[in-house]
Amino acid sequence: MSTSANTAQSLAQTSKDQIPTTSVEAAVLASSTATPSTNSNDASRGQPAAAAAGASELASTKITLLGALKSFPDFPIPGIQFIDILPLFQDPAIHTALLRALELQVLEFAEHSKPDVVVGLDARGFLFGPSLALRLNASFVPVRKKGKMPGPCVTAAYEKEYGTDFFQMQEGAVKPGQKVLVVDDIIATGGSAAAAGSLVKQLGGDLIGYLFILEIPFLNGRSKLDGVQTVTLLETDE
Repeated sequence: MSTSANTAQSLAQTSKDQIPTTSVEAAVLASSTATPSTNSNDASRGQPAAAAAGASELASTKITLLGALKSFPDFPIPGIQFIDILPLFQDPAIHTALLRALELQVLEFAEHSKPDVVVGLDARGFLFGPSLALRLNASFVPVRKKGKMPGPCVTAAYEKEYGTDFFQMQEGAVKPGQKVLVVDDIIATGGSAAAAGSLVKQLGGDLIGYLFILEIPFLNGRSKLDGVQTVTLLETDE
């Protein structure tokens, strides 16, 4: 990732250590424990109770994950408070909690449309994409920079701060009609995620959503994702 891209990522992550833990917990719990809407048929199958239990588990797990993040002042440039996600992978218990939270998040927003394929973006989408795919009983497909994979590939361009770059996916990696979830660590300007979505569509996949760990809201990356359902696991007050 370039210095400029790192700068943009770090800008989005400046507020976490400035928010009191109690405020974060309250916000997470309030957003995650709302009573789900159900119909009478759902009630007869006990789904409201299961949904409430899942929401409660997701809320508490998010608080654990937020507490595991580390902040680094003045990185990569003075004045930036950088929030590092890598500690989420350094402790086996926290790593397990991250995967469980991602699984619960997918089940919450894709209740009636679980993915057949999880697509992870080069390179941090590779950190958790394969493990999440296993939990969802889905296949994992990587998206890589142009020239990094053998065989016939489909290609999509996206704009970066210094020019145009290209993503590729191997032909046949996604089958026509398969439901596909695209995952990455962060959504910034949205260009790379949109390119990944384009690759899925070129192969005939049904793009059901995007899932990120963090987001840079002021860059409005969601506007490039054509209204496809987009979820961020951990949110700040920015």
